[in-house]
This record gives sequence, C-alpha cells and structure tokens, in this order.
Amino acid sequence: MLRVNRVINQARASISTCQFLPNLNREQKICPLPSQHFARNSCNRFFDIYKLASKKEIEKERARLADELNRGYFDDLSELKQHGGKIAKASKILIPAIVANKFPAVDVIYSDGRKSKLPITFDGNGSDASKLAVPKACLVCLSFRANSQAMVDSWSKPFYEAFSESKNVQLYEVSFIDSWLLCLNPIKQLLLRFMRKSSNGEDTLQRHVVYSFGDHYYFRKEFKILNLLTGYIFLLDKFGRIRWQGFGLAKQEELSSLLSCTTVLLEEK
Repeated sequence: MLRVNRVINQARASISTCQFLPNLNREQKICPLPSQHFARNSCNRFFDIYKLASKKEIEKERARLADELNRGYFDDLSELKQHGGKIAKASKILIPAIVANKFPAVDVIYSDGRKSKLPITFDGNGSDASKLAVPKACLVCLSFRANSQAMVDSWSKPFYEAFSESKNVQLYEVSFIDSWLLCLNPIKQLLLRFMRKSSNGEDTLQRHVVYSFGDHYYFRKEFKILNLLTGYIFLLDKFGRIRWQGFGLAKQEELSSLLSCTTVLLEEK
C-alpha cells in the first residue's frame, strides 16, 4: 500500500512540473533574454562591413597603380616626339552648350597664399556662386610639367592681347604639382615665393597664375589626360561648361578659332 501511494505522489509531481514548464516558456517568449552571442555577432558584422569597404579601396588603389604603371615619362616623351604635344586637333567651332561637359572643380592657390576654386561660375539659380566676378568667357590653361609652359604661353599671350580690355573675360594658368613633399605647408609657402605671379597691370583682363598641390589622378582621369608633357587649353562659359579646347603649341588657324569662338561666347545671353 505504501508503495502504491509513493507511485501516485511521484505521478502528481510529474504532472505539476509539466504544467509549470509551459508557463516558463511563455514568459521567455514575452521577455527573451539577450543572446550571449549578440555582442560577438554585432562585432563580427561591423568588421565584415569594414573589410568589405577596405577591400573595395584596395581594389581601387590596385587598379590605379596598374593604370599608372602602364604609362610613364618615356611614353609621354615618345608621344611628344611624334606629334609635338598635339594629342588632338583643337575645336573649330563652339561646342554646343547642350552637349558640353562641365569643368571639374579644382582648388588652387596664388603665389601670395590666396586660395580659390575653379571654375568661377553662376549657380543653378543664376546668381553668383562666389564673391568673385563671374566671367562670360574664361580661358583655363593646364600645365602638369614645366616643359609645357611654352605651349601654354603660345595660347595665353595672344588671348591676353586680344581681350585685354574686356571686363567679361578671365584668363587662368594652372600649374599642377603632385609631389607629396611640396604639399607640406612650410615647403609649399617657401616654394610659392619663387613661383610666377599673376599680372597686376593696368589692363582690365588680369592674367591669373595659380597652382594646385596634391594628388590629381582622378582629376586627370575625368579629363582623360594621359600625356603630362603637353599643355591643355579650355574655354569655359559662365556656367563652367567646356565650349572649346586645344592642345600643345598653338597654330595660327587654331588661335583664330579660339579668338572667334570667344567673341561668339561673349555675345551669348
């Protein structure tokens, strides 16, 4: 009899336990405890994203390095000997505004330390996007190596003489300096003291000589500039669109085209 009562009591205890366990499960579903692996999973997820971003940056730098290694100074020099810097023919007429590309923004500095950004344009509302006067036509001459300065001069000097009395024209000569050492402020300031300066004559048109320090790979990539030994000439309208372009040493017919296109650009409304 005692044995039968013991079995009955054990059965009742088992039933009570089975009824209590589901209640615990329901409470756990309502207020679940945080997983002990939650912090670890979050950390792993962060590092996965970081690795993905780093991987993209590494692949981007690898592509850039391969691109730059595919072409060097002697490739540029070989091309220069072949065509004298004329990598393409200059425009004969104005490039229509509807298909004209925008000139990429670039930070520049004057020899006296003043800073600016090119091109100086109107914004989308037609108002002045900077405190400087916005020209109707702006000639921007790009030089990446010292030997291309003579090419730039062959364009800029005749242009300056032709429009020296114009208030709606600006002229910029931009020299690019890629050396990381020269990007250091003390060395940069010292170097600027000995560089060419902008003209401050009595003429209405000022010849702005400016410099851009740093890495210009992606700027050149956007322009598809490969040969760094030649000069690149761009005529911009007031919205910063490239309406005419030339390369290398100027020829007389190309100069005539540049001057006539500038005149037409000044008459545009």
